[in-house]
Amino acid sequence: MLSRVANSIYWMNRYIERADNYARFMSVNFNLTLDLPPNVDEQWEPLLIATADNFLFYNHYQEPTRENVIDFMTFDKRNPNSIVSCLNNARENARTVRESISKEMWENINELYLRVRDRSPNVEWNLNGLQEFLNDVKSGCQQFYGIIDCTITRNEGWHFGRVGRFLERADKTSRFLDVKYFTLLPDSDAVGSTLDLMIWTAVLKSASAYNMYRQQYRMLNPSTIVEFLILDKLFPRSVAHCIRQAELSLYEISGNAITNGFKNDAEKALSKLRSEIEFTETADLFKTGLHQYLDRFQTRTNEVGEAIYETYFGLKPVEV
Repeated sequence: MLSRVANSIYWMNRYIERADNYARFMSVNFNLTLDLPPNVDEQWEPLLIATADNFLFYNHYQEPTRENVIDFMTFDKRNPNSIVSCLNNARENARTVRESISKEMWENINELYLRVRDRSPNVEWNLNGLQEFLNDVKSGCQQFYGIIDCTITRNEGWHFGRVGRFLERADKTSRFLDVKYFTLLPDSDAVGSTLDLMIWTAVLKSASAYNMYRQQYRMLNPSTIVEFLILDKLFPRSVAHCIRQAELSLYEISGNAITNGFKNDAEKALSKLRSEIEFTETADLFKTGLHQYLDRFQTRTNEVGEAIYETYFGLKPVEV
């Protein structure tokens, strides 16, 4: 497969996953603000800090109000990570490789982008309007992945798409947890309170993990929530599961049996990261410091992305 085509498929999947996760961020935070007690102010800035968009945000906006953050994370084309920017980039990547993807994939991503683009960013968002819009984005992204699974041959292109999707999902799950770190409670006594557990519940719902978590654990507990979202090997949005799936597809691309060990820098970086997660226990996460662990994981994920680029996409022409 041409590296240009592989690169486009990889980033098409990453951008779709990013749009889905930004919709999740805002949907759950909007619902959380409705449940907060009167003495706790709405908090939208933690979304910006956890996604590392806060510096760019303050170049264009004065205050992290609900309206400003929603506009910036949804419609602002000056933000390369906004929902409309991600869908536009995914659509452009799909357009350049239309011969390598199915007709149904192109039609779905094109329709979703046009539907989001045509929504006015100047409307007064109420609960019903905003949630309907964000649910539409999430449903459209999930439908896109369903179409991929139903219409694409399990070849190199499919595996490049899976690597992009799962790396992006692992990164965003870690950022869902990081939102909790940046959320300010009214005082230190609130730690472990009903309010604190309410925020932890919002973290679970961000990753569509609440129901599966409650089936596995009888009580809400920060320790088991962190364990479920980072170390659980069976839940499809947990960090451990996503990194493992990305690793399996990466080895399929090279044709190298995973039992033989790595044979390029991309496989080495991803396998090393997977191995570290696999041998991590919940106590290790809190001993290191959850935020510090997540920050390091996000850095390592970026390094894996760079190694994949150098191995497969940044190939230099051979000099004769």
